[in-house]
Order: sequence, then structure tokens, then C-alpha cells
Amino acid sequence: MTGERGTRTAGPWLLGGTVTVLLVALSGRYGYHRDELYFLLCARHLAWGFVDQGPLTPALAWLAQAVAPDNLVVLRLPSALLAGASVVLVGAIAREFGAGPAARTVAAAVAAISGIVLVPGHILSTTTADVTLWLAAVWFVVRVLRTGDTRWTLGAGLALGVGMLNKPLPALLGLALVAGVAIAGPRRLLRDRWVLAAAGIAVLFALPYAGWQALHGFPQLGVAGRIASGDGSYSGRLSALLLQLVIISPVAVPVWVAGLVVLLRDPAWRRFRSLAWAWLVAFALVLVAGGKGYYDAPLLLVLAAAGAVPVTAWMKRRWLVVGAAVAAVASAVLLLPTLPGDRLPGFVTAANYDAGETVGWPAFTDSLAAAYRRMPVDERARAVILTGNYGEAGAVARYGPARGLPRAYSGHNSMADFGAPPTGADVALVVGYGSPALLRRWFTDVRPAGRIDEHVTTDNDENGGPLWVCRGLRRGWPAIWRTEVAHTG
Repeated sequence: MTGERGTRTAGPWLLGGTVTVLLVALSGRYGYHRDELYFLLCARHLAWGFVDQGPLTPALAWLAQAVAPDNLVVLRLPSALLAGASVVLVGAIAREFGAGPAARTVAAAVAAISGIVLVPGHILSTTTADVTLWLAAVWFVVRVLRTGDTRWTLGAGLALGVGMLNKPLPALLGLALVAGVAIAGPRRLLRDRWVLAAAGIAVLFALPYAGWQALHGFPQLGVAGRIASGDGSYSGRLSALLLQLVIISPVAVPVWVAGLVVLLRDPAWRRFRSLAWAWLVAFALVLVAGGKGYYDAPLLLVLAAAGAVPVTAWMKRRWLVVGAAVAAVASAVLLLPTLPGDRLPGFVTAANYDAGETVGWPAFTDSLAAAYRRMPVDERARAVILTGNYGEAGAVARYGPARGLPRAYSGHNSMADFGAPPTGADVALVVGYGSPALLRRWFTDVRPAGRIDEHVTTDNDENGGPLWVCRGLRRGWPAIWRTEVAHTG
């Protein structure tokens, strides 16, 4: 460690501000992400919990709609601010490690070009707040480890508690930190009254969401089970392994590996050793549980904050600048909406799945509207739209009214709780079901009605998907909604 902690530098603040300004400037490009369309629907049904998340992100969507309805820049403003804050926090963590001005700037630069900051920083996402709150909690913990003043753990408890109103993942961080201290010390923290008070704060904040989950049969466990089985983006154990090498940036791997090594082996870093074990425990739990590979990524930024100290000492400054420049260009192309959205190269969507999910939703709804207009007038009067996932339903809610479309319904995640189609709706225009087999269990007549044409070459989950017109509902919607349709998306 450098021992230059007292020297101040504007580097992390300038980088954090640059990230926020850049994300705001680019926030209107492309379009809504499928998750954002879902959050806007959740915002119409605010509660203390949802099947797959807590109330925090839908509340942010509600606030954005209240300030500026249907304004994509305003919707994404909290994410841009949080991403900038994450960059500053990584620099602040490096400062607590004893990093000098140059090393703090390197640490912040790693965060500024990282996928786990830029991708969720571009869209409204539960991950954006998650990353910032994890880093805030760790900053308080690092201060405890450096100063011995355990009152700082109250801040960590608050950060973890607010995070639990967003999603359950802060519990993983809390467990990993406790395990790290149990393995590497100082073990006295495990019985410290301030630490126990901090744990109480975290639990207190988590109670509303935990209570909602308990009252509804813990549906989050079902979501976690589907993720563990490989359902969804970034799922699977092999993906989790590979993401450790790219989720920050391939260029930054030597930095966080250096941090891991000095934390585990260098006697001068012994008091911070529990943080290395915290990442090892968190990553092991992600692998064992089959979680998504970015769940532990904020701790990789913590390792990078430590690794910036030896890397800055070992490498010539010009090579650090060259590495940062290469990583910045790669991140701009792969992670940010800089290329034409309607024809993104396959290597972009392969590296950044979320980019494809922000393209084509108005044209998606146009395809539904064209199929709907081809239906007989009397059928249109009693028709609904049934979608296979929440993004499709959210697109119809956002763009459908201007195209004369009826309401969309879906059994995907919390969409199932937002209401079933009315009893008289015996005709459905269906999207998001690749095979008609399941639809034929619910309807007597299932016929092709065209395909989704988004007029783009960009790879995503919707373009080219089939449409179906279904008639003759075999049983009423109340009879099949909860038992068969719900959670089939």
C-alpha cells in the first residue's frame, strides 16, 4: 500500500461525472429495454414486492412517469447518476486501501469502462442500484477494517437494507462478508454490538419485501429456480465462469487479479484479507446455486480497487493510458448505443445481449396491429392480446393505444398478478409462444397470423417470432389463468 491516502485527487470525480454525462447524452438512442417496459407496468401496480423484484426500481419508474411521462431520458436519469456514483465509490474504496492519486484514478477508470457499470447505467435496471449499493456497503466495511471503528458498519447495514428493497442479492453480499471475516478475521467483528445493530438495520429494511414474498408463497424462489436451470440471459455455470473475465473488461482482468493476489498474500494487506475471501465465497455460491454470472461483479470492482495500487506501481504510465484507451473504445462499441441500432453486428449483441433488447419495440407493436386489423370486426371487439413475456406486454401497453390495440395480458412473472382477461374475451391474438401445442390446450382453434417484423437485422428475442389467432376458449379465463397460464412465459 502506498500510504498516500490523505492526498486528494479529482480523478475519480471527473471520471464519474463523465460517465454520467455520457450516459445521459446517449440515453435517448435506440429505445426501451424489455425490462424497462415491465417496470413501467409494475409502476401502475406499486406494492411492497413483485414476483421477481422488490419495490425500489418500479418506484423509480413511477417517479419518472410522474415527472415526465414516456420520456426515456428521464426514465434513465437515475441509472446514469448511480453509474457515476459507482465510479466515484470505487475510487473511494481504493483511497481507503491507501492508494495514491494515480492508483485511485486507475481504479475509477476500471469502473468507468466496465460492463457492470455501463450496461445497467444505460437503462433503468435493478442491477444499477444493486451495484452502487454493494459498493457503498463495501466502502463502509473497508473503513471499519482500516480504522477499527465499527460504527461505520451502520452505513453498511443501511446500504444493504435499501438494496434488499430492490432485490435479494444484497443478502449474498452480507453472507459473503460475514464468511470472509469468519475465515480471515478480525473475528471480533462478528460479536460487535455495532455490527449486530447494522445487521438489524438491514433486516428491518428487508422486512416489507420479505413479508410480501411470504404472503405470496415466496415466488422469487421459483424465479431463482428457472435461472438456475439456464432460463434467461447470462444464466448457467459456464456463463458465470466466463463473465468473470469480461464483465468488468478483459483488459481489466490483470488489475482485479492483482488485487486478489495482494489481498490474499501480501502481509501489508492482511487487515483487508476478508474482502478477497468475500469474493471467493460469493462467486462459489453463485456457481453452486446456478445464479447469473454478474451477481458477484461489484466485488470484482473492489478487487480492482485493490489491484490498482500494485499495477500503478509496476506499469509505466503510458501503458496504463494505452490500456485504458483500448478498453474505452471497446466499451463504447460493445456496451453503449453508439452504432446504428437497426443493424447491430452480431458480435455486439453476442457481447451485450441487452443491446438487442432495446431495439424494435415500436415495429414489434406494428406487426401486432397489422394482424389485429386483419381479424373480423366482430372478433376484434372481444379480443385480447396474450403475450409470452412481460416485455411484449409492456410494448403493447406503451405503443398499443396509439395503434388501436386492446390490452395485453401475460402470465410471465408479476404480469400474472396484474389481472386475467375479461370473461367475454374468447378470442386472443397471441405472441411469444413458439409452438401452438400449449395454446391448443386452451383454445379449440389456433391459426398462424403472421410473424413479427421489426425491420432490423439486429439479433433479439422477438424479431421473426410467430403470431397466432386463437378462438374458442375451452374454459373460462378464471379457470385456467392461475393454474395454467400464469408463469408459462
